[in-house]
Amino acid sequence: MSGEFTGTFLFLFLAYAGTQVAKSTSTQTQTQGGDPIPPAEQVLNSSQLLYISLCFGFSLAVNAWVFFRISGGLFNPAVALGMCLIGAITWVRGALTAFSQLAGAIASAAVVAILFPGPLVVRTSLGGGTSIVQGLFIETFLTAQLVFTIFMLAAEKHKATFLAPVGIGLSLFIAQLTGVYYTGGSLNPARTLGPCVVLHSFSKYHWVRWLSERHEGARLKTDQIYWIGPSLGALLAAGFFKFVKMLEYELANPGQDSDREKHRQNTVLYSRNDASPADRLQTPGYRTDMPLEVHV
Repeated sequence: MSGEFTGTFLFLFLAYAGTQVAKSTSTQTQTQGGDPIPPAEQVLNSSQLLYISLCFGFSLAVNAWVFFRISGGLFNPAVALGMCLIGAITWVRGALTAFSQLAGAIASAAVVAILFPGPLVVRTSLGGGTSIVQGLFIETFLTAQLVFTIFMLAAEKHKATFLAPVGIGLSLFIAQLTGVYYTGGSLNPARTLGPCVVLHSFSKYHWVRWLSERHEGARLKTDQIYWIGPSLGALLAAGFFKFVKMLEYELANPGQDSDREKHRQNTVLYSRNDASPADRLQTPGYRTDMPLEVHV
């Protein structure tokens, strides 16, 4: 739990800080009726979108690489859900991991709000005329891309597993290139919850639940598309992962993870003195044009 809390904190701290920089630098360039538009309401240009995407992608790649051997480097309740669905981690561990991630996100948003001048402008919200339904499915498919990448590069062990954080970071980067403009590019309930808790403000597309009948008017408002969308994405990715596993996808490209050096070390050398021609011919992999060497 401590590894996921710390990793999520560092991942989102750097990502939030980069978003804060990208949105704050254009405060004086956008005005409406002679008055400057608040950073949180400004329309981002392509360079700002690229900057934010790079911040999230590189921050995830670095911190996932650092914490990969400590806690798995998940940093996302949707990813934790997906890992539970495919049996990579237990449901108890998944619940504890998600709790740690949510706490880390809130802590990172609070630190960014304290450290950097100006209002905190890292909340996720719909933009570009995106409807709630469109936003829901954008979050679903972008999250599915990210979670499936994690399944194939990290959960599924292979020769390049140690490079999985690079691919995972790039997956988030390409998802953010689209997502930031239309939905804020959450793909992560913790990423959205942190700023909302710190700012005590939730967007209009949320669930409303009464905390207690004793405190009339007390409500817990949660941005539903940033919880349902990533959760559906995790379900979609898990379903497709199990589908390709059922079809034995490894057979589509056999030998993709073979180790030539190990194969070479296991080569059995035969000479005319220590093996008869009949023995050599019965050995698997024996080649008649190479009578002195047999690969097994």
